[in-house]
Amino acid sequence: MASLLLVGAMVLAGCSGSPGGTHIEPPVPTATKTPGEPMKADLTWQEAKAQTQAMELEIAALIPKDAVISIDQKKKGMLLSCNSTHHKWKGSTTITVVEGTNIEPIVKDIEAHYRGQGLKVSANMDVDKKLLIQIDPPAPGENYLVGGGVKPNEIWIDSGSPCFTLPEGIYPGGDF
Repeated sequence: MASLLLVGAMVLAGCSGSPGGTHIEPPVPTATKTPGEPMKADLTWQEAKAQTQAMELEIAALIPKDAVISIDQKKKGMLLSCNSTHHKWKGSTTITVVEGTNIEPIVKDIEAHYRGQGLKVSANMDVDKKLLIQIDPPAPGENYLVGGGVKPNEIWIDSGSPCFTLPEGIYPGGDF
C-alpha cells in the first residue's frame, strides 16, 4: 500500500509543472502554426517581449521631450493565453509628464501617427472619461493601449505581444 501511495505521489508530482515556478527551457524552442492563424514560427517569448517593449518605447518617444519627466518600463510582465495553444507577453510602461501637461492632445497625436502608418487604431473614453486609444498591428494578439495613467500627470502604455507557442516544459505562470 505504501509503495502504491509513493508511486501515485510521484506521478502527481510529475504532472504539477516545474517546482517553485521556475522556467525550464529546452535548448531549441519549438513552435507550431494553428490553421487560419498566421504566426511567426520562430518567435520565442523572449523575442516577443523584446519586440513589444521596443514598441512601448517607440510610442513613448512620440511624447514631446520637454513634457517628459521619466519613463518607467516594467522589466517583467506575464503571459496570457491567446487561445488553447498560443500565448502572448503582457507588459506596461508609465510615462510621468510635467504637472499640468494636457495629456489628451498627446494621445491624439499618437493616434494620428499610427493611423498615418496604416495601423488599425480605435479611440474610446475609459471609465474615468479619459481618451484611450488601442493600436492593433496586424500580428495576432499584438496590441497597445495608450491613455492617461492613474495619476493626472501620467501616460500609460499597456502592451501585448504577437501570439507565439511556448516550448514544451515552460509553465506559463509567474513573471516573464
